[in-house]
Amino acid sequence: MSSADPQIISARPRMTAEIMTRTGLDEGKLTELVHRFYDKVRADAVLGPIFATRISDWGPHLERMVDFWSSVALMTGRYHGAPMPAHVTLPVEWDHFKRWLVLFRESAAETCPPEGAAHVIERAERIARSLYMAVEDAKPRTVPSLV
Repeated sequence: MSSADPQIISARPRMTAEIMTRTGLDEGKLTELVHRFYDKVRADAVLGPIFATRISDWGPHLERMVDFWSSVALMTGRYHGAPMPAHVTLPVEWDHFKRWLVLFRESAAETCPPEGAAHVIERAERIARSLYMAVEDAKPRTVPSLV
């Protein structure tokens, strides 16, 4: 950055605007996506009980998830957290992540324009794989005795 152009603090606002234009996503769409998705999760026979034992006040969780998806999808930088530690101790297997993805894909298709749905789904698939690997890596392993 040169001193000749002091109003440019970061490339992020331009990147966010470009993503919004290309995908049709905005904060309102992401809020709708997050709320619809978590409505489905809470009602789901497989995922609902896992969330119910860990989240009692959904308002702050939903706000945090909107911030998370704003950062992930629009590169806004609104989310400041560490999702891995919160997930590695969950009692989940790959089938749970597959179910999570089914519900997320449905919600994205219902709330986002096609380009925006593809954009968030691709990111959700990456997140699911990363979280699954972290959960698997955190599981205790036993080493057979060599004696």
